[in-house]
Amino acid sequence: MSMADKQKRYEALVQVYHKELYRFAYWLSKDAAVAEDLVQETFLRAWRSLDSLQDHGAAKSWLLTILRRENARRFERKQFDYSDVEQDTLVDTRSTSLDDEMELTVLQRHIMALPHEYKEPLLLQVMAGCSGDEIASILNLNKNTVMTRLFRARNQLKDALTSNDKQLKEAPNG
Repeated sequence: MSMADKQKRYEALVQVYHKELYRFAYWLSKDAAVAEDLVQETFLRAWRSLDSLQDHGAAKSWLLTILRRENARRFERKQFDYSDVEQDTLVDTRSTSLDDEMELTVLQRHIMALPHEYKEPLLLQVMAGCSGDEIASILNLNKNTVMTRLFRARNQLKDALTSNDKQLKEAPNG
């Protein structure tokens, strides 16, 4: 492949997938700067090994796998002190009312509280729009395992939200 062809192929990948990768990285890191760094590292690694991408239809899964590995490397390199870490939340700045923002914050907290084995497939499906097959490929699982985890993630999320609604209704007004 010529350098010009490689450059065109790379630019097409960046144009098509940058927003999706950033959105997923932001959900993983809950930090805009870290998310941008993850996406940049992902595309840097993609550039270096672009010749290994034979199936253009697999580009999205390939890039998401690279991003997941970059995120994992972030934790391998650093030792964190978790004693005083607060639970960060993501706020959709497009929300038009306080109620919408509160509902979104509650939903995001519950998603982030899911066990990792359930949270990651759910985020890949919801945030990155991946199919069950794509998620299976990214996570190195079989499709049935992915579908089971998605089912359990949705059920746990539904239970948590139902419990949250119940607590709000039972709380004394005052």
